[in-house]
Amino acid sequence: MSNTSYDLIVIGSGPGGYVAAIRAAQLGMKTACVEMTPTLGGTCLNVGCIPSKALLTSSEKYTEAKNHLAVHGVKVGNVGLDLDAMMAHKTKVVKDNTAGIEYLFKKNKVDWIKGKGSIAAAGQVVVEGKDGKQTYATRNILIATGSESMPLQGITVDEKRIVTSTGALSLSPVPKSMVVIGGGVIGLELGSVWQRLGTEVTVIEFLDRILPGMDGELSKTAQKILTKQGMKFRLGTKVTSARVEGDQVSLNIEAAAGGSAEKMQADVVLLSIGRRPYTEGLGLDKVGVKLDDRKRVVVDNHFQTNVKGIYAIGDVIAGAMLAHKAEEEGVVCAEMIAGQSGHINYDAIPGVVYTWPEIASVGKTEEQLKSEGMQYKVGKFPFSANGRARAMADTEGFVKILADARTDRVLGAHIIGPDAGTMIAELALAVEFGASSEDIALTSHAHPTLNEAVKEAALAVDGRPIHI
Repeated sequence: MSNTSYDLIVIGSGPGGYVAAIRAAQLGMKTACVEMTPTLGGTCLNVGCIPSKALLTSSEKYTEAKNHLAVHGVKVGNVGLDLDAMMAHKTKVVKDNTAGIEYLFKKNKVDWIKGKGSIAAAGQVVVEGKDGKQTYATRNILIATGSESMPLQGITVDEKRIVTSTGALSLSPVPKSMVVIGGGVIGLELGSVWQRLGTEVTVIEFLDRILPGMDGELSKTAQKILTKQGMKFRLGTKVTSARVEGDQVSLNIEAAAGGSAEKMQADVVLLSIGRRPYTEGLGLDKVGVKLDDRKRVVVDNHFQTNVKGIYAIGDVIAGAMLAHKAEEEGVVCAEMIAGQSGHINYDAIPGVVYTWPEIASVGKTEEQLKSEGMQYKVGKFPFSANGRARAMADTEGFVKILADARTDRVLGAHIIGPDAGTMIAELALAVEFGASSEDIALTSHAHPTLNEAVKEAALAVDGRPIHI
């Protein structure tokens, strides 16, 4: 047993875990964070959000230089791809971000305990590191171990030919062809990276639409735009097997409802059918922590499990698997452990797909409102009528606002267009504060900006847009 005891030990240093640890330390708790990988930051900073956005940005710039600068009067010669330099940039971005977390731990006096953590009992965390096992006493334990890529029966991942998102971040050379299994966020983002760099990408989705959790109109528009960019889609289709044969992957596919099998081949297969909670080796069964039917940790409104003093946040509990959702939960959980009150409005947590154009949503979709029997009004405004978008030569997409038909309160908002991920923040704030579409419409928006499309969509809820 270590001589050092803690008020809180966080297991996992992803966005939820490291933010919770820092907030707890700010509140005066003696805090430690256990991490089994060599660097802090979890999946998000090391092999998820951050490296994928680095490659998305780099590939966007490559495509822009190759295909889209001429309209701005910029003449470019033979545009070439230096994949090694692109990967080096990605690596540096990851290194800078993970080093930043280490700095923040030191600044806030959070102890980084290196090794794989497990729970021996309430109040006891065992860490297995390079020098053996050590047991630490703590008043509270927070499980923030995140998630891992979901496997698919009949497919063995080798991270070379058949890859998850981790392997898809480090392919070399650029594959000639790629099959993406799953039409969700990860598949579309990483598929976009390689499609821009010259790969022929085919997305196979079991359901009859891509981005199944987002507004239906948004996903249909996204598919049209991505198809125009060169991405191919096979919807209502399932992959029954995939195996490496030499320098190719051979796949068997068939209709989701069943039917005759069809063969496909690709240089690389990206398996991206979702993620599952990572709870392996935590000892939850031994201490009696309850899991639901999807192996997620069950918590109450204070993020406490059925075992007093053991908490959980982020991807290991129910809800959207989003880094910023985990961060909010980490802050609130730390504050509640410290005896404060906390607040999260899950309807006000946005979701973003970093394709180009970007896709962003907050609050309810039309499909959800219809299923709930809500009476609502719709206001839409296209970027093709926005002056700044025209100046950028980037006019695909629209802003859509859904408001309560009786009270005018904003119930949801959905954007597909340039910088949608940034623009959604204004609408998330509107949902958080219970604003009406009129509140947005009465707010002055600087001209010329993309955000004027938000104001116009709000005006359109009341049937009075100015610029269409």
